[in-house]
Formats: sequence, C-alpha cells, structure tokens
Amino acid sequence: MRPIKVLVTKIGLDGHDRGSRVVAAHLRDAGMEVVYTPPWQQIDAVVKLAMEEDVDVIGLSCLATDHLLVPKLMHALRDGGLAHVKVVVGGIVPDEDEVTLLDAGVSRVFHPGTSLDDITETITDLATLALANDEHP
Repeated sequence: MRPIKVLVTKIGLDGHDRGSRVVAAHLRDAGMEVVYTPPWQQIDAVVKLAMEEDVDVIGLSCLATDHLLVPKLMHALRDGGLAHVKVVVGGIVPDEDEVTLLDAGVSRVFHPGTSLDDITETITDLATLALANDEHP
C-alpha cells in the first residue's frame, strides 16, 4: 500500500508559513508523502495540483482571513471530481467561521495549540476514508 499523500498549502494573500512548514515536516517524518507549496496559491492551482499528485488530504494553513476562501476551494474540488479528497484547515479561525468551513465540507479545523500528533492521527484517519471513497484507480 502506498503512503498517505498530503498537499500542504496556503491560499490567498497570507504569507506566514512557519506553521505549515512545521506540520509538513512532522507529517513527512510520520511516513506520509507531503507535497508542499509556497504561500499565495490560487484555488485553481491547488485543485490542479491535488489532481496531478493524487493526494488523499489537503491541509490549508490560514492565519489571516484567507480561510474565507475555503468554501470556494471546496466547491472547486467537487467540480473537479475530487470530492473524495479530505480537507483540513489549521490556524486562526474564529468560531463562527469554523461552522461555515465545516458546513462547506471541511473535515476538521485545527486551532493554535493542537498537538502535531493529533494532526497526524486525524490526517491518517481522514486519508483512510478518502482512499475508501475514491472512485478513481
């Protein structure tokens, strides 16, 4: 069986990527294959990369209001035939916006202080679901 494949990225204009780099390194050290992008990605580029790389989970880092773009990403993933790909968001997300993200299809929101082991365990569980629901070869 192939390793879990995770795309770690940032959409929007926030360039603070220290947290996403730490998470990406931890996931890699846990045996996952990590595709990491620099900040400032556009939604269509993330969808294209997720498709090309055949990822199981997309991890988005948000420290400004860029999390408000996530519902558009979720819609684009469904339109692109990637509804099976699980999406998690980490960073600064107000409680009322967390509900919006979850309603849009985000699997989990990680707030500051979440342990790296909790993130790894959750992504492992979500990747298992994504692989079970993937209708693609």
